[in-house]
Amino acid sequence: MTDSQPNPRDLRDRPAAPREEDVPWAKVDGALSQTQATFHVLTDAMPQMVWSTLPDGFHDYYNARWYEFTGVPEGSTDGEAWNGMFHPDDQERAWARWRHSLNSGEPYEIEYRLRRHDGVYRWTLGRALPVRDEAGAITRWIGTCTDIDEAKRGAEQNELLSRELSHRIKNIFAVISGLVGLSARHAPEMKPLAKDLQQRIAALGRAHEFARPHSDQSRPALGASTLHGLLGEMFRPYPAFDEGRIVIEGDDVTVDDRGATPVALAFHELATNAAKYGALSTPDGRVTVSIERQGPALKICWREMGGPPVPGPPAREGFGSRLAELSIVQQLGGAVHRDWKAEGLAVEIDLLVARLSRDGDT
Repeated sequence: MTDSQPNPRDLRDRPAAPREEDVPWAKVDGALSQTQATFHVLTDAMPQMVWSTLPDGFHDYYNARWYEFTGVPEGSTDGEAWNGMFHPDDQERAWARWRHSLNSGEPYEIEYRLRRHDGVYRWTLGRALPVRDEAGAITRWIGTCTDIDEAKRGAEQNELLSRELSHRIKNIFAVISGLVGLSARHAPEMKPLAKDLQQRIAALGRAHEFARPHSDQSRPALGASTLHGLLGEMFRPYPAFDEGRIVIEGDDVTVDDRGATPVALAFHELATNAAKYGALSTPDGRVTVSIERQGPALKICWREMGGPPVPGPPAREGFGSRLAELSIVQQLGGAVHRDWKAEGLAVEIDLLVARLSRDGDT
């Protein structure tokens, strides 16, 4: 063995050169590459369009579904070019919503029309969530686009049918009211009763328009679908309401078609009688409607003040009052208590919140 040859013992004792997979940075880089590959495979297998952006909102990835749907060349919608794929009427709204999410970190969700490869715009639901590091800083946004065009068109069709049905129901109310008025012409002694009946029919018509399902486009200028809103609509025909002499206060709960009709009948009768004989028959009279929720129960108190002195209970209860009470008791499972105080009628209505709407208000 010459001096130029390595000593076998020296070779045996010398540490071997590190393998690439043993270097920490190489392991990290390999893991990241594997994770990225898995992400791409997963998103390409999804039926939705998937995209992701940098923390500042710069789009740098779209899955295969995006390019299949839009038909644009790969990479052509990176950065901010994505907004050009939206319907012109939706672009500003989409930009504003996206900027809000970028600035606030709130989840992104919006419906817009996205241009398909054949030039047809289809309604799409866009959603995105931020990815955060251990410190809470946003490192990336991951989003999806879901084609909801068929569901959107179906909802629009249902809205058209709902409007047509509502229109026909309102016509039925008008026809019935007209028949009542026409019949009263041939029986003058029935005119007061006919007028009261027409007013009840009108109240039911207002309750129907209030309670039927509405879209943002069809919703009339009524109150929200709550008890406060319904009562406000019932009292609107009375000048005392605009004058501030009918006050609605207290808790509020949801009301739909399940509870609107009996509530409308009851408070229409109370307001009508107050305008004829009670507090609202005088310029200074007033009415307060207080609503108090007590767990699953609801207490509504009608209180008249400032009207003519009340001598006591009437000798005979009117048909309208009996009808209103039956509506509360039979349809809503509630109870009605009247107190004929000298200073004004006080009525307490107790019922279950769940009976006022099909969802059982929460």
